[in-house]
Amino acid sequence: MTDPADTFNPEGTAPEAEDAAREEASAAEAAAPRSDANAAVEALQAEVASLKDRVLRTMAEMENLRRRTEREVADAKSYGVTSFAREMVSAVDNLQRAVASVPADAKADASPALQSFIQGIELTERDLLSRMARFKVQPIETVGSRFDPNRHEALFEMPDESVPSGTVVQQVETGYVIGDRVLRPAKVGVSRGGPKPEAVQN
Repeated sequence: MTDPADTFNPEGTAPEAEDAAREEASAAEAAAPRSDANAAVEALQAEVASLKDRVLRTMAEMENLRRRTEREVADAKSYGVTSFAREMVSAVDNLQRAVASVPADAKADASPALQSFIQGIELTERDLLSRMARFKVQPIETVGSRFDPNRHEALFEMPDESVPSGTVVQQVETGYVIGDRVLRPAKVGVSRGGPKPEAVQN
């Protein structure tokens, strides 16, 4: 028989307990690398997500910049001549005043030279308007249209029951648009006292 004294452990630990402790230590050592690997993977995944978010934001910003640049280029093409067109409008006004200053009966009785001169002014006016139209500069519709505060400037009201109230009945100065923007509002007289304008049907 084995003497119980022969299996006595001086440190007071049974051999089975020592084996269990060694196994737990080995398992802990094996789990430690796995925990470190998981942490590294999670850190990389977080970094990838962050970088992906930054890339998507950058792409969105670049798309917005592209659209804004395209819009600015289009505006520059359409409205880059606004200041020049405004000056040309004044030149057209002067030509129109020159023609209007000659009474109709005076035109009829004028000498051939004077009639040719007047026709030359009228031709110059039409040519200038035609060239301005190439840059989308157009006169604003006035007489007979409904008053539009965005396009018309009312200088006075005229009692007129033959047309709906708020109708433009007289043009004092021609207005112009460039594209869909008002270059200069038309100065007009507006009717007052007629029937109310009909509601616009959708």
